[in-house]
Amino acid sequence: MASENKMGTMPEGKLIVTMSFPIMLSMLVQALYNIIDSAFVARISEDALTAVSLAFPVQLLMIACATGLGVGMNALLSRRLGQHKQAAADAAAMNGIFLSVCFWLLFAVLGLLLGRRFIAAFTDVPAVAEMGAQYVTIVTAASCGVFLLFAAERLMQATGNTVHHMVTQLIGVALNCIFDPLLIFGLGPFPALGTAGAALATVSAQIIAMLIGFSINIRFNRDIHLRLRGFRPDKTILCEIIRIGLPAAFQQSLLSLLTICINRILMSFSQTAVNLYGVYYKLQNFLYMPVYGLNNALIPIVGYNFGAGRHDRIHRVTRLALLLALGIMAAGTLLFEALPVPLLRLFDASDTMLAIGVPAIRLIALSFCLAGASVILCGCMQGLGKSGASLAVALLRQLIVVVPAALLLARISLRALWLAFPLAEAVGLAAALVLYRRVTKRLSP
Repeated sequence: MASENKMGTMPEGKLIVTMSFPIMLSMLVQALYNIIDSAFVARISEDALTAVSLAFPVQLLMIACATGLGVGMNALLSRRLGQHKQAAADAAAMNGIFLSVCFWLLFAVLGLLLGRRFIAAFTDVPAVAEMGAQYVTIVTAASCGVFLLFAAERLMQATGNTVHHMVTQLIGVALNCIFDPLLIFGLGPFPALGTAGAALATVSAQIIAMLIGFSINIRFNRDIHLRLRGFRPDKTILCEIIRIGLPAAFQQSLLSLLTICINRILMSFSQTAVNLYGVYYKLQNFLYMPVYGLNNALIPIVGYNFGAGRHDRIHRVTRLALLLALGIMAAGTLLFEALPVPLLRLFDASDTMLAIGVPAIRLIALSFCLAGASVILCGCMQGLGKSGASLAVALLRQLIVVVPAALLLARISLRALWLAFPLAEAVGLAAALVLYRRVTKRLSP
């Protein structure tokens, strides 16, 4: 008789930590690519930092789509492996890879046709527009490194290969750190390419990591068999992957839409204000990504125990995840309140940026614990099959409240605008608590 899955037997504290750590690392590594680029290009000029900051929403959107495809492929592949349907599992893997290639080609075409127009919509500074257009064009044209790297990593995750998955991630970031100074500043035999060099460094690192990831899957992953010969796209499988992954992609794409809206508002103040928001967003990823990792680990744990009727474990693991998330966010709040200047100096912040950035970071930091609690409550609701409730909270937090509030508060001052973030998170948490109580009312304690 097969032993019970660890999600039903392992102590809750150990379970949530061991399942969330690889996901946390994966999400942090993805955020590091643009952060590393920004830290280096900030030493060229503030215009260069602006160009990379304006391009960031495009990268967020690609990551959102790649994440959604990965979620759909992972879920379908895991299900087929659990059913011991080898041919169906192989078909799920190959169709997931095919979809990743299709999205790469889509973003490549959109980047080449619309990248320059997208950047121009947010700046009238010719130097910024040119550097931003170069950066967007390169990262979209070579986005195979994003989409296929995600696919290779999800193949490892679905079959339990977390070690090689983390190695692939770390190789990509290490290569980006090496390539950035070489291609941005022109060290040794390399030409000085500025922001274009930052983009080339990022896509080169991602493509090399992607090739390593597929090599590992082909050589060491015995649970799936990747074969191009005889492959034909299967409409049913493609639709199933999209159906499963679409909610995750949509929810994460809200971050990209929020960044675009806030950048548009901040352009009415100054280019420095746009740079500040870009820098802040990259810094806060180091807090939010671990919490999102907890959330992604919590969802299957709750789902498994709901199916098994273990409501006691659902309550306990949710409380533990809440405590961990609040601990991470509380530590982040203290860090941002106490050390805003050193944090901004990581990006070579000017005196002007420091003047508006220190109060901004301290005000936005008031929202961290509120956001952490909302994310975990939404994760529990997703695990219970109530993804609609989770999406409603995400829309409140990241769009419906924060954008109108920012528009209204911007009429008072730039400093007042930043209050929109804790206000939106407070409303989001209130909605999350109400919906969570309704959803969990039927669970016995």
